[in-house]
Formats: sequence, C-alpha cells, structure tokens
Amino acid sequence: MMSRGSVIPLFVNQILQGTKITVTDLKMTRFMMSLSDSVDLVTHAFMNAQTGDLFVKKAPGCTVEVLIQALSEIFKKKVGIQKIGIRHGEKMDESLLGSEERSRAVDAKEYFRIPVDTRNLDYQIYFDKGQELTTHSEPYTSSNTKQLSLQETIELISNLPEFIKYKKVVAQ
Repeated sequence: MMSRGSVIPLFVNQILQGTKITVTDLKMTRFMMSLSDSVDLVTHAFMNAQTGDLFVKKAPGCTVEVLIQALSEIFKKKVGIQKIGIRHGEKMDESLLGSEERSRAVDAKEYFRIPVDTRNLDYQIYFDKGQELTTHSEPYTSSNTKQLSLQETIELISNLPEFIKYKKVVAQ
C-alpha cells in the first residue's frame, strides 16, 4: 500500500483534487500489504529460509469498492466514480501462489514457505511409476484470502506512516 505500484496514491490525489475516481472494476480485489509488512517478510525470509525457499506473506485483501469507500470516509468527502473498464493485462485478482506452489506450501503462521523443488530431473525414474501429488484446489489470491471489512480497511490505511502527509492536507 502507498508504494509506486499502489492505486491508493492515485485515488487519494483524485479525492483531494475533487475529480472522479477512475476505476476499472469495483469488484477487483487487491492484497493490502504495508511497507513494514514487506520489510518483515524480507527479514523473516532472511532469518528462516533454506536455500531456494520462497516466502509469501499472508496478507488480507479487499475489493476496490471497499477501498474507495474507506478513502471517502477517511477524507470525509463524497466521491464520484468513473468506470473505465479493465485495461490490457490487468487481473481481477492478484495471485501470489499458483495451485501447484500452494500444494507444496508449508504453513508458517503469518507466511507460506514453499521449499525449493529438489526432485531429480532424470525422468527415466518416472517411466514406470509417477509421483503422487496432493494438490490444493485453488491458488492463493486476493479474492480468497481474509477480506477486510470497511472499518478494518479504514483503520489499516489510517495507521500507515506513509499516509501521514495526506492526513495533514485534510487537517488544513
């Protein structure tokens, strides 16, 4: 949240300028992960990883609609919405783990740890008998993680250190 790739700064600027918020799809979902969450993820991986491990933070998600409602309430401004449609290459939901990765993931409390696949690439051993894999039925996406309520989204955004400059603008 509030990073270069985040939609939040765009929405905030549109609210502060009094223009309509441009939205591709209100039902779109996104993970809500702060800069400090990202730093914690890197630190956790550094302290706990075996060579080749992949770590994914279990982050909550919310719809773009809830995000806009939260920002509207934070700034105490009724906002107009201009639907512009989904852009080329844009996804309805973010995906952090595919179903195959998820099937190998180890639940590590706040994280998923996906160990490196160290199977032998000599496929000759699989000609007579393959390997049974248990697959998880779905990938880990922003639509099937914990969904934040409106109030939880307001609290999360309001408490971001990166959000302070915007709070000052509203206070003036």
